[in-house]
Amino acid sequence: MAALKSLEDAFIHELQDLLSAEQQLVKALPKMAKKASTPELREAFEEHAAMTETQVERLKQVFESLGRSGRAEKCDGMSGIIKEGESLMSSKNAEPEVLDAELIAAAQKVEHYEIASYGTVCQWAEQLGFDEAHELLGQTLAEEKETDAKLTKLAKKQVNVQAGYEKEE
Repeated sequence: MAALKSLEDAFIHELQDLLSAEQQLVKALPKMAKKASTPELREAFEEHAAMTETQVERLKQVFESLGRSGRAEKCDGMSGIIKEGESLMSSKNAEPEVLDAELIAAAQKVEHYEIASYGTVCQWAEQLGFDEAHELLGQTLAEEKETDAKLTKLAKKQVNVQAGYEKEE
């Protein structure tokens, strides 16, 4: 990690962390889609995987707008969340409907982490006068909030309902 002597240093560090987080998600989301038994959930993960690839490119644009190289710095927070999700997906004794509910929970942990991170860098970009970066990061923040809302709706209206009944043996 580079020396953190100014808010701009912290901003660049957080952007590097976010780039790593998004790159990790590009790999994790297709695995989650494959594990989902609910078609709508599978589709939501597939759509978000494509969106995440766009967000990686958008972060690279942010670095370009700042005249910096877009170098990722390992995001330990996202690594931990993904590791937890992988452990969940490897469970052999979960009912498919319950696993889907857990997949949504794992995905929302990701979304909340990203919302917090993008909220921070958006505010910092504005404070630092990085208008283009602020606009680009704001687009991603809005997408992350939208994804979180979509997952909540899917959970409430379908997945949690399906997971909530007990199957007869």
